[in-house]
Amino acid sequence: MDISTATALVTGANRGLGRALAQELTARGATVWAAARRPEQIDLPGVKAIRLDVTDPESVAAAAEAAGDVNLLINNAGTSTGADPLTGDWADLRLELDTHYLGSLRVIRAFAPVIEARGGGSILNILSVLSWIGFPTVGAYAAAKSAAWSMTNTVRQQLAPSGITVSALHVGYMDTDMARHVTQPKTAPADVARAAVDGIAAGSPEIVVDDLSRQVQAGLAGGVAALYPQLG
Repeated sequence: MDISTATALVTGANRGLGRALAQELTARGATVWAAARRPEQIDLPGVKAIRLDVTDPESVAAAAEAAGDVNLLINNAGTSTGADPLTGDWADLRLELDTHYLGSLRVIRAFAPVIEARGGGSILNILSVLSWIGFPTVGAYAAAKSAAWSMTNTVRQQLAPSGITVSALHVGYMDTDMARHVTQPKTAPADVARAAVDGIAAGSPEIVVDDLSRQVQAGLAGGVAALYPQLG
């Protein structure tokens, strides 16, 4: 995909990776709709701020109508409640699923016809290494990201005949507010954004950013024993 002629919409663009993605796309010549629940928080020059709450169907529909020139969609909006599947509040579990899985799917369903009408384009879902592995402290988040990965693999097949490439990005810890408590090495959002846009330009169906994600991806073939050696 030629990024310099693309018109992109990035969800969750008011901070963190979403802001870095909007900035990277703008630097490469793309026209960018920067979407957030509170668009007044978007402070990047050269972008078009737009309200979009991925958990609100009316908000998503209004954004798709307003941004009718989009041919690149990046589903980045996210939340992290820290909910444990066995003890976490049901509202937190539902929020994770409604944001990462249903929210991303809701935006795809609204914008896929827009992209197809433009002659095709690309969709990128920002996932996580936790799409492939789960732990109790992030169990709700991991389950939602895993569901989003499965959805990505399905809609990729469905949208290909319409000229729409669907990609997934997997990354471990990023230096954002969501991972401010993490003491392990973290990747800068700008570096993730650069890898993401490179992958979109190349038409890559899967973008694996860091060594941690590559290690876990390789472990999938080994099953439970490889991913969770403590259970052996």
